[in-house]
Amino acid sequence: MVASTHWLASQSGMAVLEAGGNAFDAAVAAGLVLHVVEPHLNGLGGDLPLVACTAGGDPFVLCGQGTAPAAATPEAFAALGLDHVPGTGLLAAVVPGAFGTWLDLLARYGTWHVADVLRYAIGYARDGFPLIPQAATTIGAVAHHFRSHWPTSAETYLPDGAVPEPMSRFRLPVLAATLERIADESRAAGPSREAGIEAARRAFYEGFVAEEIGRFCATQSLVDSTGHAHGGLLTADDLTAWRVREEAPATLEVAGRTVAKTGPWGQGPVLLQHLALLTGMDLADTRPGTAELVHAVVETAKLAYADRDHWYGDPDRTDVPLEALLSSAYADERRRLVSPDAADDVAPGSPDGRPAPPLPPAVAERVAAAVAARRAGRSVSPATRAAGVGEPTIARDGSTRGDTCHLDVVDRWGNVVSATPSGAWLQSSPVIPTLGFQLPTRAQMFWVEDGFPGSVAPRKRPRTTLSPTLVLRDGRPEIACGTPGGDQQDQWQVPFLLNHLVFGMGLQEAIDAPTFHTTHLVSSFDPRDLDPAGVHVEERFGPEVVGELRRRGHEVTVTAPWSLGRLSAAAIGHDGMLHAAANPRGMQGYAVGR
Repeated sequence: MVASTHWLASQSGMAVLEAGGNAFDAAVAAGLVLHVVEPHLNGLGGDLPLVACTAGGDPFVLCGQGTAPAAATPEAFAALGLDHVPGTGLLAAVVPGAFGTWLDLLARYGTWHVADVLRYAIGYARDGFPLIPQAATTIGAVAHHFRSHWPTSAETYLPDGAVPEPMSRFRLPVLAATLERIADESRAAGPSREAGIEAARRAFYEGFVAEEIGRFCATQSLVDSTGHAHGGLLTADDLTAWRVREEAPATLEVAGRTVAKTGPWGQGPVLLQHLALLTGMDLADTRPGTAELVHAVVETAKLAYADRDHWYGDPDRTDVPLEALLSSAYADERRRLVSPDAADDVAPGSPDGRPAPPLPPAVAERVAAAVAARRAGRSVSPATRAAGVGEPTIARDGSTRGDTCHLDVVDRWGNVVSATPSGAWLQSSPVIPTLGFQLPTRAQMFWVEDGFPGSVAPRKRPRTTLSPTLVLRDGRPEIACGTPGGDQQDQWQVPFLLNHLVFGMGLQEAIDAPTFHTTHLVSSFDPRDLDPAGVHVEERFGPEVVGELRRRGHEVTVTAPWSLGRLSAAAIGHDGMLHAAANPRGMQGYAVGR
């Protein structure tokens, strides 16, 4: 079974399974296709966390979140007169981690050669694919910027100077040539599969790709979201020094299952904290789709995300008390803060007795002003977001953008993969003309002020929002799931998991059910706004639920009936039967299997 956010990726992964490949081979092929066919949602130069498990083995996490350049210091940004990392352009670039992570997964757990898994992505890039309407709309929104400031992006995404038509055949020939050259270098290493994978890695991180990235960042000065022209700090040496890391996941026991997530260099543990808070609330007697359930989920989310915003960061560089944050005693303590009415404050906790680290002063002032305005009955005007600043998951009209992808794979042997590729969006960084792809802009998630868990530092991991999920039952992998959605990724997964694990819905039914999220958290992306007591709910909840939420003090935004989330999932049932489901929202997700 393969489920993903695009039908061509799902079918490519399924083709690998049909040809005898395992889940890891299929995930690599499908992920590389996503880099081609959803260029507004991710790219070859992007980021990639994944959580997976071999049949009969232990779950593991691969951290494909690239690190900051060696030259990225608070002083470097201060010298440029910047009080934040720009959301677009070259200054926000970190090491591209996705490709190296796919190679590492293939080398250690797959069975196929690099050239074989690359051929699907090469074919679509060279011969063309139907450009989905959302991609065409994204290109149209930044076309003027491309023409005025990013000519290499204009050459790539505005063929003949015009915005491409939705569902027209679209080609990425330079990207195809880059992938073909990597495949050729892997073949030249000889018949050994391992030698071919290592040759591909060297080509990207030590060879022609790294050299071109370093040259482009050093020689270009391009307008970013600050309105000023800047070059980049990323060098070829930064790519050479980086390695993907395999780590043990953060886990929590809930509803008779083990839920596995990334460490606090991502927001993954926030889902575990959220579930720990909900576990003690006797939700089995609460009907899904009710205001009571939405209120319980939203109010506990506020507590979990306050901890995320204040405590999380690269655990190599900051002391994150993760064990205490996930403890049942701490969950019991925090759960007592939930009241029948909507909270409008931001309340991080002290899991190990230490006070929570503060937010940077400018962000803390913005948060305090938003809370004060809400309490005074004044509307909170959202800050203006520059075009292309990612991940702009929720538009100002409440509609979902979701600048990320997701894929899930299970195979007949019991191997399971959940992966969330993202970054290197076409709208957020200029195309490197000799390579045909963009760089990731995840450094925008750092604070430029020193002394905070999320402060920028050389070779440090930014705290990503990317958050794949693996669920195990009796020690065996059961469900792989995830969604695009920036700050909403784990929020949309919580109702899905409740629907499936607590309320007994099937995978597809659980995905299809009306969903919701809160905006009562500090946005991970510029301009770092917060919407106190804000809740977005799909229209399908109905006026009675919306009215009750408003009576409890929630600031409710009603969105279109099928507008929030793009979940997909794949699973192994207790009887060994395989299952998969994809999201109808966005009209491009696809689940396939046999």
